[in-house]
Amino acid sequence: METSSFISATVLLILVTDPLGNIPLFIGLLKQVDAQRRRRIIIREVFLAFAILLFFLFFGSKVLEVMHLTETSLGIAGGVILFLIALKMIFPHPEGAFAHQVKGEPFLVPLAIPFIAGPSAIATVLLLVSREPDRMWEWIGALTVAMLVSAVVLGFAERIADFLGEQVTMAFERLMGLILTAIAIEMLLAGIEKFVRQLNATAPV
Repeated sequence: METSSFISATVLLILVTDPLGNIPLFIGLLKQVDAQRRRRIIIREVFLAFAILLFFLFFGSKVLEVMHLTETSLGIAGGVILFLIALKMIFPHPEGAFAHQVKGEPFLVPLAIPFIAGPSAIATVLLLVSREPDRMWEWIGALTVAMLVSAVVLGFAERIADFLGEQVTMAFERLMGLILTAIAIEMLLAGIEKFVRQLNATAPV
């Protein structure tokens, strides 16, 4: 196991699942739920998100084959999605209107999907397994660590929000967005570079 790549994958998955940024969303959606049930709901939603991402980790290559998608197109699309998510983290928009549309106890949507296992997280696990499928156990480990981080952060969401305060939480969110922007640009450039190489290889001499 290459430690650097495992750590990089873990950090990337933590960034795209964005547990810190999900704190105000989870607090808002679970405000009307009994306090004793909130932690159970969070654990359940994180587990559902974990199961969904594991599905794409194991069967993502089959999905790509069925949809006739290449690693190059996935890399470019993943870079674009990550970039859009990063912009949203740096320049956040109020989600209150969406939160008020959910009545009662939320299940699967919108907590597990799309707040945790969103398009960026799915694209990331697809990209990891499509590039290096022989390192599946590393990607499973990285995903497991990322989900554990989400479970811990969201489980103590109210305490973290009270301790850090709104300004500090927002500063961390924007910092993670800045890091994710650099990762997205790197992924996008790698995809474009590979596409250009493929064009040059197939171009007539």
